Amino acid sequence: MFDGGMTMCFHTVNCPQILGNISKNRSRSRTKLNPCFAVKVCSILLQSDENGNLSESKKISSSYSAQVKPQAQNSLLSQANTVGIIGGVSVLSTLIFLEKLVWWSSRNGEESVPFVVCSDPSIDGALASQASIHSSFDETAQNEANHEAIVRNLRHKRVFLEQSGASCIVMPCHISNAWHEQISEGCSLPFFHIGECVAKELKEAKLKPHGTGSNVRIGVLAATETIAAASYQDQLGNQGFEVVLPDKATMEHILIPAIESLNKRDTEGARNLLRIAIQVLLIRAVNVVILASDELQNILPREDPLLKKCMDPMDALARSTIKWAKTGKQGMQKNTC
Repeated sequence: MFDGGMTMCFHTVNCPQILGNISKNRSRSRTKLNPCFAVKVCSILLQSDENGNLSESKKISSSYSAQVKPQAQNSLLSQANTVGIIGGVSVLSTLIFLEKLVWWSSRNGEESVPFVVCSDPSIDGALASQASIHSSFDETAQNEANHEAIVRNLRHKRVFLEQSGASCIVMPCHISNAWHEQISEGCSLPFFHIGECVAKELKEAKLKPHGTGSNVRIGVLAATETIAAASYQDQLGNQGFEVVLPDKATMEHILIPAIESLNKRDTEGARNLLRIAIQVLLIRAVNVVILASDELQNILPREDPLLKKCMDPMDALARSTIKWAKTGKQGMQKNTC
């Protein structure tokens, strides 16, 4: 039911436009790097500095190297359903989200939704440190106390996208969404919260509680429960769900070793440990397990039956974004899914 994951990588061929727009008639052919797909997307990933200004030296382009001037953006980003995307903890995670946004919005032969991406690799390290599985509790607390610079940077990116002509804003990043309220402060556009999108889909699924409890229980697995899980706890609680997190023993002896095994390319070891972590939550009568870390995605093979009990939050964010862009909901309230 929630198995909407995609394992293909996303390769863009850039054109002299900022809008992300796929032509109906363009071919979708496999590249030699199977199973990657080459998609001709009229888009560039805009990179900017911490003040939201375009970087002159970091243009991403494979077939187009013309200079993009900020004053030209407003005339190009004129479509009412243009999606503004603040890049995630890594360029790869942002591209994976873009893959879903492009393919799912154009799967029926339609053009994909237009989009503009603001990617700033300079904050990747800062965000990654917030999500580090090796941070001690003291270090994690210090990271949380010193996140103001990251929030300020992300807020600049949001303002940049607003001024570029985006009509809604999304952040395909588990960590960044923990500060959604601060980043969205003063935003006049719909600004999707990944946790809210997940909670809404689960609410619409009309799940029934397991056992004798009165509330449906939702498990959340994240590499850093104090940061990433925060993106989901409040939103799920607002919809009446009871959030279940792994205990300290599960984190230290199962989940973290699973990610470490993956980093050592021990795929089978990572799979076995992740299966145990999921089963531990299922034993605690959860209906669905949210895999709230990029590291946990694509560890299990697509045919693994446990994935039917799991949910990728990026899928929910992509579906909500596409629904907004396709159904003419432009101009709605500030934060909506």
